Amino acid sequence: MQVIARVIKSCRETFRVPVLQQLQKYTENASIVKSPLLNLKGLENTTVAEVLMKKEDEDVGSWLWCKSDDTVYDAAKQMARNNIGSLVVLKPGDEQMIAGIVTERDCLQKVIAKDKSYKYTKVQEIMTSQNKLVTVASDTNVYQAMRLMSENQIRHVPVIDGRIVGMISMVDVVRTVVDQQRGEVNKLNDFIKGDYY
Repeated sequence: MQVIARVIKSCRETFRVPVLQQLQKYTENASIVKSPLLNLKGLENTTVAEVLMKKEDEDVGSWLWCKSDDTVYDAAKQMARNNIGSLVVLKPGDEQMIAGIVTERDCLQKVIAKDKSYKYTKVQEIMTSQNKLVTVASDTNVYQAMRLMSENQIRHVPVIDGRIVGMISMVDVVRTVVDQQRGEVNKLNDFIKGDYY
């Protein structure tokens, strides 16, 4: 019921004020009732795997990573070419051993801002190393992933299930939250119209 009250308060433009006032009167002190009609999935039950399935680039491939001995120039070109903001960094010669992660921000702050040569600086010099790397598994729920990203002030998280499964970004998480809220608002609209049977 708290979700209903929050959605109602945030959607004042969508609903007419008299309807809102009536619904608020009934929901403010109401007890929580589980209903199969309003069985919403929720962020706690949506997994990172589901987020990855919705992304356009479902394929995990070499566009997702670089080697630690690659130059920053090559890594930046690869990010730009594939329209992504980070790359998982692998140890040379072993495509299963993760060395860390490199992001656009690393390139800007640790190379360009310090007047280093991006053509001669190696990725391993600027990357976030494996011991500081924040990862999630594909069965992690979106709420946990969002909390990890927020607490660590990061925008990209590799999804690892023994191997690289994919990468989620804050944009992916926000898109999932928006889709979830849109679904809740649509169900509330149906409920108000009486189309919930």
